[in-house]
Amino acid sequence: MYGFEALTFNIHGGYLEAIVRGYRSGLLTAADYNNLCQCETLDDIKMHLTATEYGPYLQNEPSPLHTTTIVEKCTLKLVDEYKHMLCQATEPLSTFLEYITYGHMIDNVVLIVTGTLHERDVQELLEKCHPLGMFDSIATLAVAQNMRELYRLVLVDTPLAPYFSECITSEDLDDMNIEIMRNTLYKAYLEDFYQFCQKLGGATAEIMSDLLAFEADRRAVNISINSIGTELTRDDRKKLYSNFGLLYPYGHEELAVCEDMDQVRGVMEKYPPYQPIFAKLSYGESQMLDKAFYEEEVKRLCLAFEQQFHYAVFFAYMRLKEQEIRNLMWVSECVAQNQKSRVHDSVVFIF
Repeated sequence: MYGFEALTFNIHGGYLEAIVRGYRSGLLTAADYNNLCQCETLDDIKMHLTATEYGPYLQNEPSPLHTTTIVEKCTLKLVDEYKHMLCQATEPLSTFLEYITYGHMIDNVVLIVTGTLHERDVQELLEKCHPLGMFDSIATLAVAQNMRELYRLVLVDTPLAPYFSECITSEDLDDMNIEIMRNTLYKAYLEDFYQFCQKLGGATAEIMSDLLAFEADRRAVNISINSIGTELTRDDRKKLYSNFGLLYPYGHEELAVCEDMDQVRGVMEKYPPYQPIFAKLSYGESQMLDKAFYEEEVKRLCLAFEQQFHYAVFFAYMRLKEQEIRNLMWVSECVAQNQKSRVHDSVVFIF
């Protein structure tokens, strides 16, 4: 059906595509970030943000402000926009929008299980959960002792249930097991989302397969770097890599045997799209890798808006908004802690 989306897309998707492109015009620009970086206090940041789309969400907040308040209110705006789009959507767009939140669900499950393991208060953990990843029985996650119980008592009724088939074991939960569980769930989720987009076909399949392949490759690199010096075997690593993407399958074979950052870099430099990312880093350095990946992701997400009649704009907008919230959190933290010299270190300009 590629090339013919223009005939039928607007029947169901036209209104929402117009809405999401309108939302996109409200994203903060480089000029906004430069102004925010000049702020001396959190109240200055609030004053600047009240002149943007965030105005109605922050204008009634009393002083003194905290970074968490700014982040919460900005996230609330994202949630409101998402719910509005979901209410208006029909199939298959509504399913596509739900898929976008599954990543947050996985993060919330891991957050609660890890917090319970370290005997943190469940209510306090629930407040830290991302609102897009909430589901009815999330509070009862705290009772699970191992993966099997986690699945049987809680997750069997959630959209994450099919992704758990690979990580149901009777081993007790510990930090290592939980991290493996997170990556196994993410692998299953990304593969499922990828297959769903392929079924949709057309421009959605083309653009989403590129964005999801980038996400899968980034996770493969992060897994490889984080598992250096741990007891994860080569086969264990390979099981956590998604079965698609630019690195699949030969890059995965090479990443699985990497022993240090420079070997990972050597593998990635064989793939032209990833050469500019690693060119920004000096040898042995991995601290700035996240920022380099985020910058590349933002570039790709912005390109999704160049084409019409596809669903990838919804995914791109949600991701760009999340990046904007990360930027605001970093700027706010730097201002609050009087570290203004570092304010540009992690800000990724979007437009």
